Amino acid sequence: MDLKPLPDTALKELTQTQRDRLAFVDLRLRFLGDIRRQDLVSRFGIQAAAATRDIGVYKALVPNNIGYDARAKAYVVGQQFQPLFNFSAKRVLSWLSEGFGDGVPILLDSQVACESTTRLTQPDLSTLSCVTRAIYQQCPLKITYHSLSSGKTEREIVPFVLVDNGMRWHVRAFDRTRQEFRDFVITRIARPVLQQAARVLAQERSDQDIQWTRVVELELAPHPNQPHPEITKMDYSMDDGVLRMKLRAATVGYKLRQWNVDCSPDHSLRGHEYRLCLKDPLAIYGVKNAMLAPGYREPRPDETRVID
Repeated sequence: MDLKPLPDTALKELTQTQRDRLAFVDLRLRFLGDIRRQDLVSRFGIQAAAATRDIGVYKALVPNNIGYDARAKAYVVGQQFQPLFNFSAKRVLSWLSEGFGDGVPILLDSQVACESTTRLTQPDLSTLSCVTRAIYQQCPLKITYHSLSSGKTEREIVPFVLVDNGMRWHVRAFDRTRQEFRDFVITRIARPVLQQAARVLAQERSDQDIQWTRVVELELAPHPNQPHPEITKMDYSMDDGVLRMKLRAATVGYKLRQWNVDCSPDHSLRGHEYRLCLKDPLAIYGVKNAMLAPGYREPRPDETRVID
């Protein structure tokens, strides 16, 4: 017999802490595809019996949202899922990337005056949820993708991580069409379909992505064309006049562009935005997206050296 959902007033009658736990259930089902009692126990420090009651309340509120997989011993997302709570894309991405803030979407008064910039692009949450479930469940994903170079194409990808490049979110995945690892902008993905029964091959897994597993060590210094380098050193807390960091090769070009780092061989870029320069541009030799870095050019044969 089909369960009928409880009236909206039932949700309002719950305590704030109960609604927080139901919001967590909603998020897990929508973006990861499953939830177990232990997830609630670990997240909120409650007893298993209380977790069972929470899941029962959630099922009573939205019966089509949740089912049970006896083989996996987990509650799974329903095929007719409709979110119980309305979350902003910013909040969902914060939860996915930082693992906190997973409560009911209410506005809280800030303790100090703050202002932050708004992203120009935000991914569609229904698309994002398919991508994140594919990542979490480690299964392929069929998509329609809109590329600036190739136009509209049908792809099958094996996604493994979300990446914030400072301007927008994309997913790193193995592209079965091109037989290589690539970045796919989430706002350009349409009609995603999980392929839960399909197998992921060994060569499609993240540990085979050279650009993802390679770690690049960078040294950033005050730009020689900028006055008052001592202020730049203060702003970036530089030790010995250098800011040292390690990045995955797959993210290097995006980050150097975001930070406006002059990566030209002779640090010749001019403009107030270039407060930093890459001390050794050869450090990013072999990075596929290095061309995104301001001023970077492929070195001539006589300029190259072995990068450890």
